[in-house]
Amino acid sequence: MKCLFLGDVVGRAGRDAVIEKVPSLRERLGLDMVVVNGENAAGGFGITEEICQAFYGAGVDIVTGGNHSWDQQQVIGYIDGDTRLMRPLNIAPDAPGRGAQIYNLAGRKVMVINLQGQVFMEPNDSPFRAVEKALANVRLGATVNFILVDFHAEATSEKMAMGHFLDGRVSAVFGSHQQVPTADSMILNGGTAYQTDAGMCGDYDSVIGMDKGVPLDRFAGRVIRARMTPALGEATLCGVFVETDDTTGLATTVAPVRQGGRLAPAWPVS
Repeated sequence: MKCLFLGDVVGRAGRDAVIEKVPSLRERLGLDMVVVNGENAAGGFGITEEICQAFYGAGVDIVTGGNHSWDQQQVIGYIDGDTRLMRPLNIAPDAPGRGAQIYNLAGRKVMVINLQGQVFMEPNDSPFRAVEKALANVRLGATVNFILVDFHAEATSEKMAMGHFLDGRVSAVFGSHQQVPTADSMILNGGTAYQTDAGMCGDYDSVIGMDKGVPLDRFAGRVIRARMTPALGEATLCGVFVETDDTTGLATTVAPVRQGGRLAPAWPVS
């Protein structure tokens, strides 16, 4: 199984990069599955039906979420009807949508789990207990062929703990939310692919995807009422590639992917 996970899509620059580059990456890498974290895709805050459909049309299979999943109010009435759009599993139990789902893709059964961290984030249920429950009746290499976990969290320590917690039980644990790609892609001892943060799909001439003006004023202690808006320069597409053994579901290859924009390119390099 060959899968590409793309980190937080921030605004129009990020959306355009995904829509432009995913089709060629699918062909070039022989991808069976593309998962994108889209929780910042609509003007930097949330996602809409129209954006989801544009992603699907470009070859994205699944869109995951995070703490901004509900910023666009229309999504509350939409998400139940779109099984390909996910939200964190461990938020309010009566929230619409789904945080864990099994799909049939490329002739295989694949499971995607979307979790949200607790450290330095708004209160929610334990992601560790939530993922344990989600995996209670699922076994990698037996009931499903592939399991991807998008852990949308702030603290690197919490993300690393989740990777080790799930090592050998899922195919990959990739972090999102921090929007800066980390240099620790690896296969853990039990065979699970891991990277603390996949980075963002957005303009890196920015403050985590946002135009620099408002964040700089805020950090400098200036009184400002303007809302942050996404930077609109050329985006870097950031993510992680993983290939797994079809028998065990465990990782055989993991590598960062960076294409376009200001960041140095990473595999696959032309």
